[in-house]
Amino acid sequence: MKKKLWSGRFLESTNKLVDNFTASIPFDWKLYKYDIAGSIAHAKMLAKTGIIKKAEADKIVNGLKAIEKEIDAGKFKFSIEDEDIHMAVEKRLISLIGDTGKKLHTARSRNDQVALDIRLYLRDEIKNIISLIDRFQKSLLIIAKKNIDVIMPGYTHLQQAQPILFAHYILAYCEMFKRDRDRLLDCYKRANVMPLGSGALAGTTFPIDRGYTARLLGFDDVTKNSLDAVSDRDFIIEFLSAASIIIMHLSRMSEELIIWSSSEFGFIELPDAFCTGSSMMPQKKNPDVPELVRGKTGRIYSHLISLLVTMKGLPLAYNKDMQEDKEPLFDTVDTLKASLEVFSGMIKGLKINTKRIESSMSDGLILATDAADYLVQKGVPFRSSHEIVGRIVSYCLKEKKALTSLTLSEWKRFSPDFKEDILNFASLEKAVERRNHIGGTAKKQVLKRIREIEQV
Repeated sequence: MKKKLWSGRFLESTNKLVDNFTASIPFDWKLYKYDIAGSIAHAKMLAKTGIIKKAEADKIVNGLKAIEKEIDAGKFKFSIEDEDIHMAVEKRLISLIGDTGKKLHTARSRNDQVALDIRLYLRDEIKNIISLIDRFQKSLLIIAKKNIDVIMPGYTHLQQAQPILFAHYILAYCEMFKRDRDRLLDCYKRANVMPLGSGALAGTTFPIDRGYTARLLGFDDVTKNSLDAVSDRDFIIEFLSAASIIIMHLSRMSEELIIWSSSEFGFIELPDAFCTGSSMMPQKKNPDVPELVRGKTGRIYSHLISLLVTMKGLPLAYNKDMQEDKEPLFDTVDTLKASLEVFSGMIKGLKINTKRIESSMSDGLILATDAADYLVQKGVPFRSSHEIVGRIVSYCLKEKKALTSLTLSEWKRFSPDFKEDILNFASLEKAVERRNHIGGTAKKQVLKRIREIEQV
């Protein structure tokens, strides 16, 4: 068995079972670009401060760049005995450039090294996810503008409530994803703090320049407490929390798309390219994409909970338990990116069945609130008008009449305050346009909000 770089105080070789159980190289290898970038910056800092010679730093940097090319090309051989990506890179460096490579780890620990790598990785992935959210929002806005005149039922308790523009419904999700974007930007600020230089837990005795390293790596600040820096995973938990909210929003939309695409509703049709069929039933068109996104929501939630539970009882500073941070993080990033990407493609091909939507509101009962508001405008107290219109609704249900088909005499049967203008008042189009205020569903307000979102 090959000798480990830290094995000086050990009399026995590590048991193979322990090697397999404790190794993180099967999954943390994907941090290699960030590990190498951090090591290059660290080597340059060691030379700047005179801890190693410039020629030594140059040799280390060139060796690290050669290793990166090897990994990029798929020529690098990872081994369980390497334990993690940090040791794998360092061992290969020593084999390439000799004892000079052994100087790279001066003034740092794997504890601050891994904290650095994850922050570098997460910074990039937050940017990638924000870009995917922006693309998804553009897809939503295209659908909203394309169907700007479509009126649909708005729901509470999954019961028809009041008429809204379909575009207004779409913009509700744009608002959700705007908040998601803002949360990620805020999360980025706390990820963008450099922990390198904290050592194992207490800092280092060498005259390092943490500010210089931070500038090389594009960090806005450096951590202020070495104990906290190596044991902090709050920034990952915060990201997982933000990711959970994003996937929850996608799941809510998935649920509606699934319901609306059913034969019972028939409000929308999902593009064939984003659906599957049944192996047994020829007529089936299954909404697998939204169903899978809905299912993957629980997966991302579990990653958040798993890391919260892992961290809840850990004493300062670093503990091996914290190795369990990477797989939940990596899988959350991959799952969220895939979900956003496939949703963007699917939503572009969404077809709206306007006739089916209109027929769902044919009884006119969705205008009941507007009828009550009409009476209020005539001076009737709202609670009284609510009761009056409630009786009208009961009458329509009993007589199987649409609210919009009532004659003036029928309206007046319930209240003398109904005048002839009630016949034009009770319409879907006018009900929508009357809600002409900030945040309302009137076309003017919806178009204004679309323009505002497009300008961000």
